[in-house]
Amino acid sequence: MKKIFFILLLLGITSCEEVVDIDLEESEPRLVIEASLVWNEENESNFQIIKLSFTAPYFDEEVPPATGALVKVSTDTGEEYLFEEVKDGIYQNDRLVPKENINYQLEVIYGEEVYTATEQYIPTPDLLFVEQELGGFSGDEYEFKVYYEDPADRENFYLFRYLNERFNIQIYDDEFTNGNQTFAFFNDEDAAPGDLVLFEIQGISKGFYEYMFILRSQSGNANGGPFQTQPSIVRGNIVNQTNPDNFPFGYFRLSEVDVLTYEVE
Repeated sequence: MKKIFFILLLLGITSCEEVVDIDLEESEPRLVIEASLVWNEENESNFQIIKLSFTAPYFDEEVPPATGALVKVSTDTGEEYLFEEVKDGIYQNDRLVPKENINYQLEVIYGEEVYTATEQYIPTPDLLFVEQELGGFSGDEYEFKVYYEDPADRENFYLFRYLNERFNIQIYDDEFTNGNQTFAFFNDEDAAPGDLVLFEIQGISKGFYEYMFILRSQSGNANGGPFQTQPSIVRGNIVNQTNPDNFPFGYFRLSEVDVLTYEVE
């Protein structure tokens, strides 16, 4: 009898599952302006893309585009470059060739509000060579050092990207390496001999370095989630001139990039 009662109790517990809907507080959508304009001097053509979208609720799978905006980049020497909408929320220009020591201003007009930001073009040194070795806890994880020569005549900040089966981003400043040959370090437990891996170096401004530093610090290793303590809002360099309280997310920058492809040995 006790055994029968226990079985009935167990069946009752396991059959009482139900879907729980969680109501998350939703804020008003904000404009997101992704305006990272990156040039590879070795390419004959450099199509530049600015992407406009809106923030969306956490569980939404699609990001709504911002269509019908007027987007342009101008210089303090009088040039203007209009970005044409080639796809919903995607604005493109193929004539802009940046120069150093010139101010570039982004202007986005959307919904009768004007958004602006100003930056300069940041050059970058070439990637020179790669050293690899095995390391890590198990001793079979590939470790890469990709070398470059840091210019001594100015304060420099860099964004590095590594691409194989996975994607890795790192940021560096030259506080302790100014004027020296130095390296960025990556490790990849999934790499294998014969893989063609890609390294990139981009010159970035101090403002963008600090912006990325805060984003990286807040993301941590937990990758967020609906029940995690939410970090503070990270604002970029784009300002809503019409209504400052309705600020956008995103950043405007102009960077040179150098790319090195390496075959894992």
